[in-house]
Amino acid sequence: MRILLSNDDGYFAPGILCLAESLQDLGEIVVVAPERDRSGASNSLTLGRPLSLRQAPNGFYFVDGTPTDCVHLAVTGMLEDLPDMVISGINHGANMGDDTVYSGTVAAATEGYLLGIPSLAISLASKDSGYFDTAGKVARALAQRFIDKPVSEPVLLNVNVPDVPYEQLAGIAVTRLGKRHKAEPVIKITSPRNETMYWVGAAGAAQDAGEGTDFHAVAKNMVSITPLQIDLTHQQQLLRIRNWLE
Repeated sequence: MRILLSNDDGYFAPGILCLAESLQDLGEIVVVAPERDRSGASNSLTLGRPLSLRQAPNGFYFVDGTPTDCVHLAVTGMLEDLPDMVISGINHGANMGDDTVYSGTVAAATEGYLLGIPSLAISLASKDSGYFDTAGKVARALAQRFIDKPVSEPVLLNVNVPDVPYEQLAGIAVTRLGKRHKAEPVIKITSPRNETMYWVGAAGAAQDAGEGTDFHAVAKNMVSITPLQIDLTHQQQLLRIRNWLE
């Protein structure tokens, strides 16, 4: 079993260290992650300059690019053999609902999926206590499930783990993405040089958080697993737009 790990918090982040330790005896583990925090990078790919690949003293590789760059570089150029899985995380903070559009954690897993590899994005749904070991145990259990029951086609799973001790988890729920209210307004600030600058506002609170959503599951201390797809076509509007253009 060859598992490629990446993230968007950087190769030095505690989440990816915990993830690597949790999976180390399941097979060959390779870590290729950004050299710095690239949270919110989404699926951006660096095309205007070459990328550098370096290795840290702990054996992790790091790239001066985005999470997508890391997985793309590893799969299409660095590794001699394709990995059997790509796992991105453990992100320090939830990636639920609309977060998935912006998330570099989800983007790294998405790149693996686009390259034909079963991929998981693992996030710890809090930025307070930090029970990374709980998320690590969940990631290990899911990786073991892939070993025991291989999937017949690539899947992209977005996993959010409540930030509680492992014994307090209430189970696993297969969910759909919820939806947030619109983000809070940008914050206008003045720099020491008297320049007007803007700080992007926080994500909005949950709007669609009913039963069956990722928000609802995590609030109930359940691990949320949402299968994602890449087809952005709004199927219900195809006929409407055809008629509009006539």
